[in-house]
Amino acid sequence: MKTVYDFSVKDRKGKEVSLREYANEVLLIVNTATKCGFTPQYEELEALYQKYHTQGFEILDFPCNQFGQQAPGTDEAIHNFCKLTYGTDFPRFKKLKVNGEDADPLFKFLKEQKGFAGWDETHHLTPILDKLLSESDPDYKQKPDIKWNFTKFLINKKGMVVARFEPTENLANIETMIQQLLD
Repeated sequence: MKTVYDFSVKDRKGKEVSLREYANEVLLIVNTATKCGFTPQYEELEALYQKYHTQGFEILDFPCNQFGQQAPGTDEAIHNFCKLTYGTDFPRFKKLKVNGEDADPLFKFLKEQKGFAGWDETHHLTPILDKLLSESDPDYKQKPDIKWNFTKFLINKKGMVVARFEPTENLANIETMIQQLLD
C-alpha cells in the first residue's frame, strides 16, 4: 500500500528530501501562503510544533501561490517572513502547486486519500469562501481539490493519511487528533 513515505519533495533550497526521513512520526502537511487571511495560523501551528515536536510530531510546510497569488516571493523570502514574523521552526519546502495537471505528486496523492472535508460553518470566513468558490464552480464541494491555503493533512506514524482539515477548522480539534496519534 502506498504511503507518504513513497514520495520525495524539494526543500526550500532545492535539495531532494525523501519523506521516509519522517517515518514513525506524526505529520501535519500544510499548503500555506504569506499574504492570506489564514496566515496568522502560522502562530498556532508553531505552538503545536513546539508542544509536540519532542514527542514525534512534525509539520511540513509547502508554500503555494495558486490561490489569489497569496504566496509571492522566493522560497527564501517566504522562509524569512515566516521565521521573522511568526518564529516558525518547522520544516518549510519549495513552493509548489497543489491542484491541476502540474500539481505536485504528493498533493495529488493526499487529495486521493482524503477529499474536501467541508468548512467549519462557525468560522467567520466560511460564508466568504463559500460564495467566492461557488461563483466560479457551483459543484466545488464535490471535488477533492484543495480549496484554499492552509489545508492540512494529518499523517499517522505508518505514513497513512488519516484526516484532512480545511483552513476553517479549529486547531484545537486538530490538536486532539494529534494527541491521539502520538499516544
